[in-house]
Amino acid sequence: MMRVIAIGRLRDGPEADLFNRYAERLRPRLDLTELPEGRGAPAEVKRREGAALLAALPPGALVVALDLGGTEPDSATFARHLDRWLEQGRPVCFLIGGAEGLDTPVIARADHTLSLGRMTWPHFLARAMLAEQLYRARSISQGHPYHRSGRP
Repeated sequence: MMRVIAIGRLRDGPEADLFNRYAERLRPRLDLTELPEGRGAPAEVKRREGAALLAALPPGALVVALDLGGTEPDSATFARHLDRWLEQGRPVCFLIGGAEGLDTPVIARADHTLSLGRMTWPHFLARAMLAEQLYRARSISQGHPYHRSGRP
């Protein structure tokens, strides 16, 4: 099982369509759990959202936190990581924080941290980008021609 647990609700629109386009193609299926955004002072929002993310994890989950400080593997390396994670038989959960980022206990709980790059992306677009990279990783592992390595 793979799941994205994210802060914020994705409204109907192009970002949701793009996320769903890849999530529905994935095997194992990619589920989405959306949690409400916190309100108040930034530090309190970060703490509350972090607690909600941790509470939403299924027992025994392998946790991959999306964080600017995480590793930036290329697609082939990410595919190998994902294969190893899925082989463990644990639910693989990708955590996406809100506008304030992930709280320290969330990063501490994560088995791995992953960055989609050094640029800042809207959280809703990050979901679609993650879903595409998961689809790409599974395609690489299955020898599907979706991924083309190297430059044209």
